[in-house]
Amino acid sequence: MNSMELKKDFNCFKANLLEEGSFDSAVDGCVGVFHTASPVLMTANDPQAELIDPAMKGTLNVLMSCVKVQSVKRVVVTSSLASVIHNGKPLNPNVVVDETWFSDPAFCKESNNWYPVSKTLAEQAALRFAKENGIDLVSLLPGVVIGPILQSTLNFSVEVIFNIINGSQTFPSPYRLVDVRDVAFAHIQALEVPTANGRYLLVGRVTHLAEILKILNENYPSFNLLEKFKAVKDGPSFQVSKERAKSLGINFRPVEVSLQDTVESLKEKGFLQF
Repeated sequence: MNSMELKKDFNCFKANLLEEGSFDSAVDGCVGVFHTASPVLMTANDPQAELIDPAMKGTLNVLMSCVKVQSVKRVVVTSSLASVIHNGKPLNPNVVVDETWFSDPAFCKESNNWYPVSKTLAEQAALRFAKENGIDLVSLLPGVVIGPILQSTLNFSVEVIFNIINGSQTFPSPYRLVDVRDVAFAHIQALEVPTANGRYLLVGRVTHLAEILKILNENYPSFNLLEKFKAVKDGPSFQVSKERAKSLGINFRPVEVSLQDTVESLKEKGFLQF
């Protein structure tokens, strides 16, 4: 399909995550459906309304629309590593997190960590609904997504790097980084590879703030980051399994490339001047 055909076949539909049946028209006639939308908020005045309902009810509403359409062969849900690692299990360099892990909503609620609650409940609900209704569902779980941005506004994950460059650390170390281009490719593979199934963790590298500073300093010494972060305190590191991701044909980009392309994109979009 060439670009002209793509433009010809592109349609927009109005939908509401909280409205049952809202996605019926959008999925009608589709072979594959990607559900990628869920609020990303680290704090919320009303977690149920701002995070949990849009994530959980929104996912189920999309899936209920898919059940009605015989043409849909597979649904790909974008979950998050947030629905994996927040369960109280010890994390250290010898620990390998894999697709069998789930975050514990009760554990997260105790610390008012509501985003993992929303992502965990939404993914678990999706997996149950898919099993009960015979939906071929694949769940992708990316970490902090960095790399070039298309939009003219900062999204949460790229803002993590932007804040570091500005001398603040708003996201705790270690960083579970993955390139947006690898995440996009994973979505294509999850839809098109016939044997794709279940959950896939998408993390290219688990790294500390100290390493990010070293990489950025080597390429952009004018940022003076080593001076801004004289006392770096990093949390315990751990490993994230890449085996299932590799089975989809995903070879993660080096974090050095992703970080440099993130900075260049921020410059191109006018967020950074140097």
